[in-house]
Amino acid sequence: MKQGSYAQALAWLKTNPHFDEICVRYPEDWAAVQQDISTIIGRGAAEELKVYLERLSAPVVSSNLFHTKRQSNKSVEAALSQFVRSRMAHEAVKKLCLSTLAADTGVTKGKLRFNLFNGYVAQRLLFSKRLERKPASLFWFRLLWPLVWQKKRLMPLVQPKGIYCFYSRELIEALTEMIASRSCLEIGAGDGTLSHFLKNQGIKITATDNYSWKNAVEYPADVINFDAREALKTYAPEVVICSWPPSQNDFERQVFNTPSVRLYIVIGSRHQFAFGNWSDYRKQSLFDFEEDKKLGALVLPPELESAVYVFRRKI
Repeated sequence: MKQGSYAQALAWLKTNPHFDEICVRYPEDWAAVQQDISTIIGRGAAEELKVYLERLSAPVVSSNLFHTKRQSNKSVEAALSQFVRSRMAHEAVKKLCLSTLAADTGVTKGKLRFNLFNGYVAQRLLFSKRLERKPASLFWFRLLWPLVWQKKRLMPLVQPKGIYCFYSRELIEALTEMIASRSCLEIGAGDGTLSHFLKNQGIKITATDNYSWKNAVEYPADVINFDAREALKTYAPEVVICSWPPSQNDFERQVFNTPSVRLYIVIGSRHQFAFGNWSDYRKQSLFDFEEDKKLGALVLPPELESAVYVFRRKI
């Protein structure tokens, strides 16, 4: 493989092509990933799946100090293959989790949907209209959610629209207190729901997204079409917030490298393979970080096993 073809392939992958397109373009890598995941699942080793994903995400390091042209080409091919397989594996595991959740609903054919009662309760608790979310009342949610027996259907129904969680009113109030009067930037904002809730509380926040989900998400005008690097450079925020950053993304490291940032808040999962770049989280040395379990309990629904991680600059 020539260096130019590697650069072109990398540029294409960074445009966030659809999962199916990647599999069609690299069928041998997809066959290898399928075989690996199938073997791990067959052994029932969940921890092994996490190790496998981390191994694919690790940089390719060659033990040779000097390379012939042929060795260099092989190194480039290996690096590209590993990058492709990492993208495939993380997306495949995400789809596997979603399909497993859908299978748990008991619906094996036909369209997945709520019945009238369950749909009415979920709509009243979580949405202001249609799929437009609202800050949910924790009191009413805890009172009425146990009555919904089709709760496992919720996330498979809304995730294709870019909805990965719901925010309680109490979570918005807690985040408002944490951010206070500081300038705030949301990266990977999607439809801007979280920024909208915080702005209504008086927070000076700008919502940005690279619009990579434009086939599924309806981006409002106040979500600015910036990737994270461009947004961080342009706005130099004191606080950054991101809800469900993609697993093994290459943009969160820019948060840690932006001098103005004092606080970074990540809403994600208790399962580390499901979101974020944990390699970069651990490598950075400028921020202390911890899971805030009180905040995590305010992300809905509880079946998601959501978590909130808070990074605070040391100096």
